[in-house]
Amino acid sequence: MPDAPTARTRGDLCPGVLRPWPAEDGGLVRLRLIGGALESEQLQALSGVAARYGDGDVHLTARANLQVRGLPLVDGHLAGEVVDALVATGLLPHPTHELVRNVMLSPLSGVNGGVADLRDLARAYDELVCADPILAGLPGRFLTVLDDGRGDLQARTLDLGAMAVSESEVQLRAGSAGWGDVVDLDAAPARLVALAHEFLDRRGAGDAAAWHVDELDQPLLDGSRDVRTLRNAGPLPYGPFDGGVHVEVPDGVLTPTLTDALEGHLVVTPWNGVVVTA
Repeated sequence: MPDAPTARTRGDLCPGVLRPWPAEDGGLVRLRLIGGALESEQLQALSGVAARYGDGDVHLTARANLQVRGLPLVDGHLAGEVVDALVATGLLPHPTHELVRNVMLSPLSGVNGGVADLRDLARAYDELVCADPILAGLPGRFLTVLDDGRGDLQARTLDLGAMAVSESEVQLRAGSAGWGDVVDLDAAPARLVALAHEFLDRRGAGDAAAWHVDELDQPLLDGSRDVRTLRNAGPLPYGPFDGGVHVEVPDGVLTPTLTDALEGHLVVTPWNGVVVTA
């Protein structure tokens, strides 16, 4: 059973490029990756920004995003040239929605294993969210998790989600214990967006508004879990696999040397690693 709802007293303060966090070592910004995906050229460009303006490294997060630390702040904001440098990496495509683009995806989906390839689902959901001005009001901690059926992410705490049950179907999720309809892949993005709107309608207002689905008085979904979701692959091991390699990133710190060694299509994983494929 989920824990008792948390009584909120303020809005969330998750950092972004346009809302840096004033840490002791300087400004901290987070760049959100849909399903952890980016190209090596983008990572190298971000590493260059970190070297020029920050602490020199790129940092991984447990949600498979990237952070840069130690950036100079002026009245709580980044200087225009720093913002421009971060935008030039191509990792801030939707500034108005940067804080709400929180989508995790099984890192090897469509590459190796899994029941279904959910990469198109992840991209379509992100596009719908970013095209909707209302959804820019989602909390920065609101997380959507898409498990491709292998079960590597099925135990993650989430707000919304979907888990593949066949090559063409997923079961919808909302909150820690909420399971919904089994729907076609093509229908899933719009159904998830509808659930996001329902959350906003029910979360309350002001500083006391809920950050997470589990904090609502009533569940968004209360169906039965499909037995085909009862899989648990666990974290992806480091090392080579058929089609690529999962590179360990010690302490989640991508140094310039390690960044330069990563070439190709990359997927940041929630286990302090980066998947590299051609």
